[in-house]
Amino acid sequence: MSAPIAKPWLSSQSDQDPRSATGSPLRWGIIATGGIARSVSQDLALLADAELYAVSSRGQDTADAFAVAYDFAKAYGDDGGVPGYQRLLADEHVDVVYVATPHAQHHEIVLAALNAGKHVLCEKAFTINAREASELIDVARSRNLFLMEAVWSRFLPSMQRAFEIAASGELGDIHWVTADLGFPAPYSPTARLWARKDGGGALLDLSVYPLLWALGTLGFPQTVSATGFINDDGVDAQNALTLGYNHGAQVQLTSSLLAHGPRTATVAGSLGFLQSVGSINNPGELTVSTGWDSRRTEAFESVGRGYVYELREVTRCIQQGLTESPVMPLEDTLNTMRLFDGVRAQLGVSYPNDRH
Repeated sequence: MSAPIAKPWLSSQSDQDPRSATGSPLRWGIIATGGIARSVSQDLALLADAELYAVSSRGQDTADAFAVAYDFAKAYGDDGGVPGYQRLLADEHVDVVYVATPHAQHHEIVLAALNAGKHVLCEKAFTINAREASELIDVARSRNLFLMEAVWSRFLPSMQRAFEIAASGELGDIHWVTADLGFPAPYSPTARLWARKDGGGALLDLSVYPLLWALGTLGFPQTVSATGFINDDGVDAQNALTLGYNHGAQVQLTSSLLAHGPRTATVAGSLGFLQSVGSINNPGELTVSTGWDSRRTEAFESVGRGYVYELREVTRCIQQGLTESPVMPLEDTLNTMRLFDGVRAQLGVSYPNDRH
């Protein structure tokens, strides 16, 4: 028998236009100006009740250019030994910040944001390890502030529908899940994806997406077995995870910075199976088969680049006075970081932050 998945995985907002206002406007600050910050800013501009207020970067010129490109009112760069992000956090008009820096900087910046009284959306991986995650969660709860990991795929209509189908019983008891995500990332020891000091490697950057299919359909596992290729810099260039469940289900997940993969997910049950079509972190279609002969395809269109759904959830929660999302609870983030800690121990991967 497959274990039941808690209802919080399913969003009550999935049938609503995520661009529509759900309350009073919030003034957003964006910390960092890389590719993910640009994509999120574009989607943030689609929300009727979001104000693109401030952006920070190490260089004032970079912050200024970003502010002009995405219509932010304020731009903060490093000045007089004060980091740009600290100058942004000192701005009393900022309600909520989105942290888009490399993983290894998340703990320091999120902690500063919470201590400045700001609500926080932090890009995945949430932190380097569970110790850092636990500290941030404790601070957010003690200060009654909203905090969420930005696992954007969790809120997509196609992903929500996949979880709904698995929970409905249409596929019967779920017995196994497979998912993969990979691409050949050009190697550079200083690139974010590869730099050990930044938390580089396939695990922290990619594995959250294959793992999402396991968690959304079977929940957290009881056992985890990991293998992988560790490069000369000490980061995992590729990994394969096998998850085991007391009720007998099994999961195989692969993440790679070395090779192209099909980027597909399969959820297999006693009555049928479900497969993703398109990349597993934003599938455009789901194919559902029951028995041997019955098959249908459900198609989905995302608003914007797909980040708008998690941005709506953050906005709605803050407007309603919630300190965490019922769809993306902090306990799930902490348990994910614990799982990743265990995987890294098996692979032999450590980061400078682990010594703190």
